Amino acid sequence: MLKKLAVIGFGSTMISIGINMFILPFHLINGGIFGISLLLNYLWGVKTGLMFILLNIPIYLFALKKDPIYFYNGLMGAVISGCMMELFLPLNGTIQLPIISSVIIGAIIIGVGVGVMLRNHISPGGMDLLALMIAKWTKVNVGVIMVTMDAVIILTGLFLVKDARLLYSLLIISIIGMLATMITSYKLRSE
Repeated sequence: MLKKLAVIGFGSTMISIGINMFILPFHLINGGIFGISLLLNYLWGVKTGLMFILLNIPIYLFALKKDPIYFYNGLMGAVISGCMMELFLPLNGTIQLPIISSVIIGAIIIGVGVGVMLRNHISPGGMDLLALMIAKWTKVNVGVIMVTMDAVIILTGLFLVKDARLLYSLLIISIIGMLATMITSYKLRSE
């Protein structure tokens, strides 16, 4: 249990720093529930962390019926990640970098956080669980489903917010996806 909390704490901190320090200042979004939460923040000013927790509720209630262990791990990950988002909100705007540098650094930090959590079978948000369920039902690769869902979120954001800078968000999800895949695929010698 202590290792699980340490992993959630580390992953959530990395995600929150990456989003608050590097993504929020440019009004960009990443994929998944975080991306939807950020989009709602940009449109209506709702609190990102709170919206993240609320949007995860229906997905995790569904997961409770399908896989209780994944539900409990994911619930801890989602709640702690949402709280960390709010805790690290003051980091927004503390570093001034060009947009491309901010996108790359932020995505790397977020990707490490997401990858470490997923490697330990902990969900930082509900979209990865949803993608796994869809993949099981449709036999489509889970990675293809994740990238498709993230791209739909970003393109919807581009349409609603009408800001071409959101195209940088496609780079964000690519880097996060690549890092998460590398971290979850790497085999340790002790395994």
